Amino acid sequence: MNLLQQAPDLGTEGLTRTQQLLADDPIWLVLLKVVALFAIGVVLTLFMINWERKVVGRMQHRPGPNRTGPGGWLQSLADGLKLAFKEEIIPVLADKKVYFIAPVISTIPAFVAFSVIPFGGEVSIFGERTVLQLVDLPVGLLVVLACSSIGVYGIVLGGWSSGSPYPLLAALRSAAQVISYEIALGLSIVGVVLYSGSMSTADIVDAQGSGWYVWLLLPSFVVFVIAMVGETNRAPFDLPEAESELVGGFHTEYTSLKFALFFLAEYVNMVTVSAMATTLFLGGGRWPWPLSSFNENGWLMFVAFLIKTLIFLFVFIWLRGTLPRMRYDQFMRLGWKVLVPLSLVWIVAVFGIRTYVNTGGNNTALLLLLIGFLLVIVLGVAFLLPERTTTDAPIEPASDYPLPPMDLTVPNGPPRRKRAVGAGTKEPAGALADSGADKAGE
Repeated sequence: MNLLQQAPDLGTEGLTRTQQLLADDPIWLVLLKVVALFAIGVVLTLFMINWERKVVGRMQHRPGPNRTGPGGWLQSLADGLKLAFKEEIIPVLADKKVYFIAPVISTIPAFVAFSVIPFGGEVSIFGERTVLQLVDLPVGLLVVLACSSIGVYGIVLGGWSSGSPYPLLAALRSAAQVISYEIALGLSIVGVVLYSGSMSTADIVDAQGSGWYVWLLLPSFVVFVIAMVGETNRAPFDLPEAESELVGGFHTEYTSLKFALFFLAEYVNMVTVSAMATTLFLGGGRWPWPLSSFNENGWLMFVAFLIKTLIFLFVFIWLRGTLPRMRYDQFMRLGWKVLVPLSLVWIVAVFGIRTYVNTGGNNTALLLLLIGFLLVIVLGVAFLLPERTTTDAPIEPASDYPLPPMDLTVPNGPPRRKRAVGAGTKEPAGALADSGADKAGE
């Protein structure tokens, strides 16, 4: 009996305060948190769709949705209900099973990533002390990266199973895009892990009690923000959904509720990466210095977390309303030739600085800020420099077919023939003016 009583104490040794509270959550509280996370994802999606249409409409000097509901704020809900009840059309050449499961594969990982995000501090829910987080894993960051990687399988399978060439091309684009920017996204997180000493999201938030990482790890923040836009297939990186090239992207052949699931997965992924950026670089739910006393209340920390997340979501809208879509070669050049090398150099710099501090050095923040600003300048210069082109190289024929000479010139046309104005005919005024000019020239 003594061993049974001591077992919970032995199982909680070495756990943090957050992990102990989460381990003591009853099953009803866990289910309540799951429902709340799902509701947050759906409600933020409905809000984000309508907010995006209103902000972009404001940028384009038009009102946006203003009919359905108070101020038009129920328009996205009406659109969702309409999609749910529309007729479902399945292509004849589609693989039925894969065609059905692809939207589900895209949607489920987007919601699973919410489970490791700390939305606030310690609170009391119906008399039970807990934390506004579903689970705190030692490898929480890897869970988010894994969910974002698995989500692309739904896009690839959806494009392939449609039995149409354009969705397949869009799916291949999406696979290449995720592979490219997943590397930059993962490398940008390494600096945070080195500086905080943990991959637990709750530990990373606690480590920012003395200062947010957005200033100390500025290059990591810049790379993360750029990579998260590319990861979510949003403008100006929305190449898998390039309507001007691919007729609509990987979801061209989808209708009804399946199309709505793809739409839901995209916006939930936006909320997820925005919440991760808040957790990694903006201190999670921690208020800044003038309002530091609010950090004692877990619900006020939840309010701060929502405000920071909405700021990042506004950045998504801002980019869509102001920047044109990039070319595919520009997009890949930015990922492989700028973001990945910058992240590697920054990781080496952070590792060197941490080693310098552990051996007794000082002025860590000054060194990080100095190196960070220098790398940001290098990033801007490298991206703004024009690509080097070679125009003097001879043009090689692409095949054995003969090519016309490259120095062809268009010959001058024959001289204009004069027409006599006969009886009973009426020549246009332009022709009369031309003939008058010719006579004047003679």
